Amino acid sequence: MANPRAFVSFDFDHNQTEKMLFAGQAKSDSPTPFTVHDWSSKTSLPQSQWENLIKIKMASTNMCIVLVGKYMSTATGVAKEIAMAKDLDVPVFGVYVGGGGTSSILPAGLQRNRTLAWKWSNIAAAVTQMMGEGKNA
Repeated sequence: MANPRAFVSFDFDHNQTEKMLFAGQAKSDSPTPFTVHDWSSKTSLPQSQWENLIKIKMASTNMCIVLVGKYMSTATGVAKEIAMAKDLDVPVFGVYVGGGGTSSILPAGLQRNRTLAWKWSNIAAAVTQMMGEGKNA
């Protein structure tokens, strides 16, 4: 079986560095193999075009991993991506990054009990769990 595909949702304005580090470490440090695709929009798009593009990309993934940083409450696109994932029956979990923690405000649709510290053994367990859920189980 091919590695599961993960859509990574993050605060574009504050957590681009963490997204790059997470994707890079996923290739080399993760005890459970999964592939992170860089599906971030490279240019600013009208809202309807952005939504259509993200829906297409989300539909071809096995899970959505939300990187929860310190300023997540201002990242409105992340909440929309979570809603799209849920509409498409794509399981979602979060990972705290960039000063985010258990007291951080979570985006709408992300559960606190599905958000964990950036520790690869925990992320691997979450990936395994996600593969047993959703449309691709």
